[in-house]
Amino acid sequence: MDSVGTLPPDALSRAVVEIEKHVSSAGWDQPAQLFALVPTEELLRAEPQLAAELGAEDASQPLTPVAQGELPGALEDEHLADALGRIEWPDGVSGCALAIERVVLPASAEAGLSSAESDAELARMAGSDPRRHEVRMVAAVLREGDRFGAVRLRSHDQDSAVLTGADLVPTLCEVLSLTFEPSVGSRPGEGPGVDGMNDDEENRS
Repeated sequence: MDSVGTLPPDALSRAVVEIEKHVSSAGWDQPAQLFALVPTEELLRAEPQLAAELGAEDASQPLTPVAQGELPGALEDEHLADALGRIEWPDGVSGCALAIERVVLPASAEAGLSSAESDAELARMAGSDPRRHEVRMVAAVLREGDRFGAVRLRSHDQDSAVLTGADLVPTLCEVLSLTFEPSVGSRPGEGPGVDGMNDDEENRS
């Protein structure tokens, strides 16, 4: 799409910060949430009535996040690629983002969990480890390859403490990038997108 090339360099990072603040405003213990990233100019051209709903600040954002609904709350990392692999975005979508909560442990602590016999037991052991950190990660990619992420720790739940960076959540970004591969999805144009948002309107912080 021609408009992808005209996006400013900070378009993706601004979208990630906006999504992270929006999701965080609803508190913790939320299911994973998927967003389409649509050039705001293109969106307003296609849906001019949205101009009245967007404030001046939102309308000035290069990319508008459009909520695609929640993914299963119990979705584990090993099933994430399969769930996202069934998505193929329509041409009007320039990128996508995923907000997901996880429990993370230091590498030294993870070594002690190798005796777990099942994912459920592993989650139970990790959840009770005093060294654990609960985090919310937002990963985002553009169709053209740009990536950006944000991480918020539950123990440091302030906007000023959110970590951001292009290489912050590389694994999640890699999985998201698969949704823009031509071989992914059953037929071109299938999957969530702006035309199918129905009850899931664009979310703004």
